[in-house]
Amino acid sequence: MSISFTAGSQRIRFAGHTDVGRVRSHNEDAIHIPSEMALGVVADGMGGHAAGDVASALAVETIAEYYGNSGQYEPDTFPFRLPSLELERNRMTTAIKLANSRIFETSASDPDKKGMGCTVEAIYFAQERVYIGHVGDSRVYRIRDGVMRQLTEDHSLLNDYRRMKAMSGEEVQNFPHTNVVVRALGLAERVQVDLIADECHVGDMFLLCSDGLTDMLSDEEVRTLVTDPASRLDAVATRLVDAANEAGGKDNISALLVQVLST
Repeated sequence: MSISFTAGSQRIRFAGHTDVGRVRSHNEDAIHIPSEMALGVVADGMGGHAAGDVASALAVETIAEYYGNSGQYEPDTFPFRLPSLELERNRMTTAIKLANSRIFETSASDPDKKGMGCTVEAIYFAQERVYIGHVGDSRVYRIRDGVMRQLTEDHSLLNDYRRMKAMSGEEVQNFPHTNVVVRALGLAERVQVDLIADECHVGDMFLLCSDGLTDMLSDEEVRTLVTDPASRLDAVATRLVDAANEAGGKDNISALLVQVLST
């Protein structure tokens, strides 16, 4: 099942799927498929940390709640439909920072949840523009004219090493700390949020996904599945998760697809 919303002169369609995978005992991922506005969220509970599922659910709920409450305070630009770029940038950053505060405070007040955290990817559309907030090693891709591009940068120890030195494919594959995240929600009182704001075009598709998908499938495998013109958006989301499971399903798997259409 998919759902769509009008955003300016465009229509934004969402579909997503999440699965426990074939190894883990429970699903620590959480996704938000919108029902009221063009906002989507994917959060991945920190592996090896207490109550990762609580952290990811709290992140998704907080961001969705903040957007729902803050929408009533948007400035009136009548008779012009003008995008308030700085407002929307701040809105995304604030929503994610609020989620971080709530996770951190919950962790600090409950010994059973001490150390919990999660990654987060959030996407919002307004007036032909897309706003993306990112913390952690989950990813956002854009597919435009058949070309897939990773828009976010992994906040991981492996990516830090790769920036510092050239690493061969074998070195990357054998890196002993591939799942170590260096930035996430809930691990500190404050968090730095990466923010992307850009124009979106009719025909664009965005994929928000946890590392349970990208650890199992190559970018080319993902691109091939996503660009199948004969498939409905919800079927593509399910097929991505199924393919990751067929490749081993070593982690929880989440995929949220967003398609930009003409009205």
